[in-house]
Amino acid sequence: MTLATKIRLKRMGAKKAPFYRIVVADSRSPRDGRFIEQIGYYNPLTEPAEIKVDAEKANKWMAEGAEVSETVKVLFKKAGVK
Repeated sequence: MTLATKIRLKRMGAKKAPFYRIVVADSRSPRDGRFIEQIGYYNPLTEPAEIKVDAEKANKWMAEGAEVSETVKVLFKKAGVK
């Protein structure tokens, strides 16, 4: 049985000052819970918003069948990850 993994955001930062990590997590774990690997981050507070993604790791996980959340798909497109 393969592990159902998702590439999604993990919220960090203070109240009213969000900062997100792009992580690969088990689909059953909670939003801010355990994750398998961190592959980047997203800071919506800077102008323009700062997005950093390790494209190599992201592509490796997608090749292994990790499902990408809608928000992360948009961020990947902006960051140029195929």
